[in-house]
Amino acid sequence: MRASALFAIPVILGLAVAAASAETPKDVRGLYLLTDYPAVSVRPGTTSTLSLRLQNYGLAPERFALSVEGVPQGWVATLLGGGQPVAAAMPAADANVPLQLRLDVPANAGLGTHNLTVSAAGQGNRVELPIAVTLAKELPAKLAVEATLPALRGTPKSSFDYSLKIKNDSGRNLTASFAAEAPRNFETSFTEAYGTQQLSSIPIEAGQSKEIKLKVRPPSTIDAGKYPISVAVSAEDATAKTALSLEVVGQPQLTISGRDGLVSGRAEAGAQSNIPVVVANTGSAPADNVELSATAPSGWKVTFEPKTIDMIAPGKDAEVQAQITPTAKSLAGDYMTTIRASSRGESATTQFRVAVSTSTAWGMAGAGIIGAALLLMVGAVSRFGRR
Repeated sequence: MRASALFAIPVILGLAVAAASAETPKDVRGLYLLTDYPAVSVRPGTTSTLSLRLQNYGLAPERFALSVEGVPQGWVATLLGGGQPVAAAMPAADANVPLQLRLDVPANAGLGTHNLTVSAAGQGNRVELPIAVTLAKELPAKLAVEATLPALRGTPKSSFDYSLKIKNDSGRNLTASFAAEAPRNFETSFTEAYGTQQLSSIPIEAGQSKEIKLKVRPPSTIDAGKYPISVAVSAEDATAKTALSLEVVGQPQLTISGRDGLVSGRAEAGAQSNIPVVVANTGSAPADNVELSATAPSGWKVTFEPKTIDMIAPGKDAEVQAQITPTAKSLAGDYMTTIRASSRGESATTQFRVAVSTSTAWGMAGAGIIGAALLLMVGAVSRFGRR
């Protein structure tokens, strides 16, 4: 095989692979027609595509006519470039032109090996690439599935996302369907690897892989523990499975109420009153450093004794005193005060109705003022009414 009148270019598989995968030595010059797979197997009645590239090392750009020789009768061999049939290529110096050889094999083609030759010919230059195409019986479909992180951990409120890689090890394109088996009341859904579109199947080309994502949401009332998840992938007569695990850790869950379940209390304007507040933990893990806070009408003062509860065990509760002081000018009536409890990101709020009354001293003083005003009014009427 010749690349030019001055440079002889042998097409040897070892050299082709080296030229494709390693840095080219500076003293290598010439034209090469390369492929990663010079011997392939296909099935009768199918269409197969083989990737090629025309590589130029250090030569001036030149137009090369492309052809395929040795094509068996009834076969259709087409050279493609950029997805379109091409008859010539012109690689720049130290660059390559990607090509594809598409083979349409009739269904009645006999089994065996056929030798094809792809050629690129220029002015005095010609390079050839032999390709062995073997017609073989159909191989069974084959799938594989694996998870990047098969074991995840979180709280009952967490969303567990598993990244799955499905590989089609078959010699043909497949449409893979998938399903997840999870404990009762668990929600599962499959989505694109980098999207939100839900899927139930996905096409995968022969020898290629696709990534998808499995989202699992346990029920909010689930107990702490480990739970198994199974994923099954199927296509035609092929199946593949992988086992996943989901660990739910305990989480506190707070509620607030008054003593005996009441959420109301009484207070006196300008005076401190104590209202008992019960904080309960209905979750599955201890609630540590439970901090109390409140939002009250303007000018009111609300403190807690104690302000922080060190720990409330699951299923237990603790009582604190809300020390509420309405302003001295508060009118008698009902007011709403919001009381809050928080621990490790878990929080609860409840509104308490506070009935405010005024003190007896203020009532007597008010009555005295009203009485004095009435006496003054009567005296004025009596004095000026006679004139």
